[in-house]
Parts: sequence; C-alpha cells; structure tokens
Amino acid sequence: MVPSEKTIEFEPVIGLEVHAELKTESGMFCSCRNEFGGEPNTRTCPVCLGLPGSLPVINKQAVELAMRFGLAVGSEIGRAIFHRKNYFYPDMPKDFQISQYDEPICRGGTIEALDSQGETFTVQLERAHLEEDTGKSRHVGGGGGRIHGATYTLVDYNRSGVPLLEIVSKPDIRNPDQARSYVAELRAILEMLEISDVKMEEGSLRVDANVSLRPKGDSKLGTKVEVKNMNSLRSLQRALEYEIGRQKAVLASGDSIAQETRHWNEDEGRTHTLRSKEEAFDYRYFPEPDLVPIKPDQAWIAQVAETVPAQLPAARVRYFVEEYGVPAELAGSVIYTKDMADWVESEIAAGADARSSFNWASQEVLAFMNDSAIDFVDVNLPVGSFVELTELISVGTLSKKLARNVVADVLRAEKHGTGPQEIVTQQGLAQVSDTDEITSLIREVLDNNLDAVEKFRAGNDKILGFLVGQVMKASRGKANPNTANSLVKQLLDNSAAG
Repeated sequence: MVPSEKTIEFEPVIGLEVHAELKTESGMFCSCRNEFGGEPNTRTCPVCLGLPGSLPVINKQAVELAMRFGLAVGSEIGRAIFHRKNYFYPDMPKDFQISQYDEPICRGGTIEALDSQGETFTVQLERAHLEEDTGKSRHVGGGGGRIHGATYTLVDYNRSGVPLLEIVSKPDIRNPDQARSYVAELRAILEMLEISDVKMEEGSLRVDANVSLRPKGDSKLGTKVEVKNMNSLRSLQRALEYEIGRQKAVLASGDSIAQETRHWNEDEGRTHTLRSKEEAFDYRYFPEPDLVPIKPDQAWIAQVAETVPAQLPAARVRYFVEEYGVPAELAGSVIYTKDMADWVESEIAAGADARSSFNWASQEVLAFMNDSAIDFVDVNLPVGSFVELTELISVGTLSKKLARNVVADVLRAEKHGTGPQEIVTQQGLAQVSDTDEITSLIREVLDNNLDAVEKFRAGNDKILGFLVGQVMKASRGKANPNTANSLVKQLLDNSAAG
C-alpha cells in the first residue's frame, strides 16, 4: 500500500541566490558613479541606458572583487564570458541584462556557517557570477508599493548598471535557521573582504530563495518555488517558515505545488503569487558580442589572492570560542559586525577581560549602534576603554553592573573621546567598598523594612536577597555587592542572636 501524502514526513530543500552590489567607483560597464540614493535618473549615461551606438567596457575592479570572493571560498577562477539575458521589464532599459551564464568567473566553492545552536554546517556553491544591476521601479497608488492596484509606476535608472555579484548556492540548506545563518555568514565574508557594504535595507544585498519539499530520505527534488522581496535576515527566516508551511499544507491536501515566483509580504507575513517561474531557455541567453572573454592568468590571480584574509568569520568564531571561552552565539554577535571583532581582540590583547569585553560589545555597543543607525567605525569608543573598565572593576571602583552603565555613558558622551575613568569622575560613580559607610546604609534599610527583618528571623532566608537589593538601591548601585551581601547577613544574624 502506498502511503498517503498526509502521512509522509517532508523535508525542506533550500537554495539561495544572493545578489551583492560591489563597492566599485563606477558601473559594471560604464563610468557612472556607483553610489546609493540621489535624485532619480541623475547617474545615467548612454551605456547603462543602452542607447544606440554605445559600447560597454568591463570594470576591472569589479572583476577583481569577484575573484577575491571566489578565492576566499575556494572557488575555481577561470575564463568567463558575458551573455545577454533577454527579458522585457521597465527597470531594464536595454530589454536585456548583461550577465554571465555557463562560464562564470567563479565556479564551485564552499561556505561554512554556524547555526543558532552553534553547530557547523557547510553549503556548496554552484557559482558566483558578475552582472549589471537593474533600475528600480516605484509603484504609486493603492497597492502598498506593489504593482497590483498601483495607479502608475515610476522608474529610477540610477541603479541600472551597478556591478552585481550573484552567489548561487546548491540546494544544501535544510531549514530557515540554516538559511538565515548562511546569509549572515556570507554577509560577514563580503563585508570582511570589503567587496560590498551589504546593507540589506538599501538593497545592496538581496536574497532570493528557491524552496521545495520532498519526502524525508528521498534524493529526488520536489517542485521548487522562488521567493522574493526579503530585505532582512528576519524577513528571510519568516518567509521560508511560511512558505514551507504553505507547501506542506498543499501537499497534505493532495494537490501539487505550482512552479512559480512568489512575493513575500512583510506586513501580512505571507507569500503571494507573482508570476510563473521562468526557465533558463526563456531568457534566450547568447554571448554578448560587444565584450571579450575574461581570462585571468596566474599572476593576476596570485595578486588578488594576497588581499584575502587567512581566516573567515566562522573560523574566527571558533577561534574566539577556543581561545577566550566565550559561547559561539556571543562571539558570532561580535564577529558579524564590521571592525568590532578587531577592536575587541585588540582590547583583550591590551589587558581587558575577554568575557566582559564580548558582553559589553554585543550588548551595550550593538544596542547603541542599532538605536543610532550607525556603523562601528562611527562609534565614540576611545581606544583602551575596555582595558580601563577591566582595571576599574579589578580595583573595586566599579561593579560589573556599573561598568555596563559606564559603557553606555561613554557611547552617549557629548565630548568625543570621553573615556570610562572620566565618566566615573564626572558622575561620582565609584563603587563604595568602605564597610562603615555600607553598614550605615544597611542599618537604615533594616530600620525601614522591619517586616522583612522579622520574616528573616522566622526562617525565611530568601528575604536576604530583597534586603541586599534595597541596600544597592539606597546606594544608587554604588555599594560593593559582595560586601553588602556579607554585611547584611552578618547584621541580621547578630540581630537574630541578640
């Protein structure tokens, strides 16, 4: 008897196509400035608009950035040919896109990533190829930014011709968490290699997902659906979770999956049909007649290889875990933020406490960056700040809790370069360790909380924590917590004995 689809356990099969805009000075095939934003249609020329008689010229810097990525992930760098990918849409002024097809600049490669549980998994790459970006359509009217229901559409060609590196994975990803972790790792690699600024909110890093389901243990792939419009890691994970659930429901009902492209709607939390899925032959690829093949020789490849760092983000996370004993998730939160890992490691090398440094960076510093919408390079954190904090804690001037507050104050300081010691002096934040001063505070707290004292005398030891908390509150957090705890217990025991 053949089991019904309702009893079959399905597994997701996910492959991702990541488009990264490259950090070049000019376009992929023209001299237009490569820059985000600006007045619409002010950075265009006959080449990127495809006007008659214009001829494209390959951007050497874009080729080298693509090679740098390929060398970092173990791709084969070889002869590459540009093709014309033919389709008709308003955001592509030439009615074709210059891209690479069957002979890309980078073939194969692997990316190792860590999932949210700190487990390592590997994703094989199909290829990474160069192409030009399209323009940007803006649908105006009642469609919520979508073409359906819009009154009219405007097109901005500023982005048309910007160099893109499209990184295509094999269908090695098995769940949304892995997909999110893979893109986070890939984003960190591109940022570390200074290939792209990877700002998903600006569209310089865009992800399309191919999702299918198959019976668990089966090797045959199911019908794939492409999902678009995921502009954050959170959106990617949510979209895949929804789409997997949708496909499971379709199969469980006895229906089949339609091969199509679907649009993720962040507000609704669901995908919608966009169009039927195109195949390669629909694009009528043929070699671009105006461009010669790219043939990197060994000398050029060796020159580019010198710009590749020895350690990629996932490997560096493992190093931090092994070297400093921090959890993988904590190390990852620092690694995947540009320049922060170098900063933290330099502070630790200078004498800062390792675990505390990672905590300060991943909590206070990251929160400040997110709230202020800035990058780490713009953070007001003087060199040696974590070293100074470690010293202030070790001599008893600050508790660890007060140190976190000081980090926040350093980041918010109006005077650029204000360090922890200066904040402590300005605000009188030094921790109180003097036993006479703390004892005086404790007596005042005990007098104001006689009911709690009686409960302690009656055998309720848990009330001790409450009373210590009241002492810390009375001292505005400045009492040494260990000293306060010891003295509160001592005075309570003495009063009980008396």
